[in-house]
Amino acid sequence: MSETAKLLFANDAFYNAFSSRDASAMDALWAHQTPVTCIHPGWQALTSRDDVMESWRAILGNPNAPSITCRGAQGIIRGDVGLVVCYEMIDKAVLVASNIFVRESDAWLLMHHQAGPCEALPSELSGEQPAESVQ
Repeated sequence: MSETAKLLFANDAFYNAFSSRDASAMDALWAHQTPVTCIHPGWQALTSRDDVMESWRAILGNPNAPSITCRGAQGIIRGDVGLVVCYEMIDKAVLVASNIFVRESDAWLLMHHQAGPCEALPSELSGEQPAESVQ
């Protein structure tokens, strides 16, 4: 499997943990040796692993949290850092997201997630079916 495929697979694992509301899986996907940050839409920046993981436990534990689907993921790798830009479909809303990964112990782990509102899904993705996972 290519490194880009591994990076996109890690990104898929993030959205799978989000969709299945699996806090343990979410925790395992975030870096342990590298500082992490997260900016949820409308939230202040979270700049410690404890705060980031507390935010995910709150989101994933909320029974009213909406479902989410990732679309159009594109990965870029430079050394031990990988960037994935994608679109999040939440109910009828579209968000654009950037997920930055770092290679730790030969695994791609999140070091930053940020999502914000996007006017619409890009036209080249309008007919695309959401991917379940990257092979």
